[in-house]
Amino acid sequence: MSNQIQFAHYLNTMGIQLWKERLSPELQTATVELTESGMTESPSSIPTSTPQMTAEIEQPVAQPKVDWVDLETKVNQCTACELHKTRKQAVFGVGDRQATWMIIGEAPGADEDSQGEPFVGRAGKLLNAMLYALKLPRENVYIANILKCRPPDNRTPSQEEMVQCSPFLKQQIKLIQPKIILALGSVAAHYLLATDTPIGKLRGQTFTYSDTNIPVVVTYHPAYLLRRPTEKRKSWQDLQLATQVLTHQPS
Repeated sequence: MSNQIQFAHYLNTMGIQLWKERLSPELQTATVELTESGMTESPSSIPTSTPQMTAEIEQPVAQPKVDWVDLETKVNQCTACELHKTRKQAVFGVGDRQATWMIIGEAPGADEDSQGEPFVGRAGKLLNAMLYALKLPRENVYIANILKCRPPDNRTPSQEEMVQCSPFLKQQIKLIQPKIILALGSVAAHYLLATDTPIGKLRGQTFTYSDTNIPVVVTYHPAYLLRRPTEKRKSWQDLQLATQVLTHQPS
């Protein structure tokens, strides 16, 4: 199968007609900083008392540098929440560790728990098609979830589970330093942006992750698109927005 035919196949999977697709006007939305919408983390409080002087000036303790090997070992050995008791294995993440794009979902499912890789089931195949429609192979992005262990019966992650697991994702983002983050689904969007705004109102805008300059674009989770295929076109618009944002990023 030629590249052109294969590309058309993936666009067809997304419900997109290549020769008719145009970027809708509403996607020309200016960047919305989280500082304007109250979604940034609160700054650390300022101490109200002054510590007494000591004979020697205390030197700051050097923080150990976390690398990929150490981080993955910590994830695989983590017992911080109850999910380690029911998982088959932790699902760390996969892809290019120097990727421009970072794709973040909510949690592993049954297929991911079995194979140890995120987005390998039906939703993963659709995600691959979405990326390929952008001529972006899966191996050229980095894919991870907020949770590294599967919640029983694929239930929604609890707040406590996300709190316990969040340091791992934060370290992954810090190590990769992606140029853009694509948040898949409401759980990932709400966690990354510290908001409970419905996903339909988050779409079509560009946000900034935490205290970094990394832009975040929100779209529907591929599992949702499998249930609501008519929404695929909206996700295609979100991908086009992310591409536009990336194009205007400083090199």
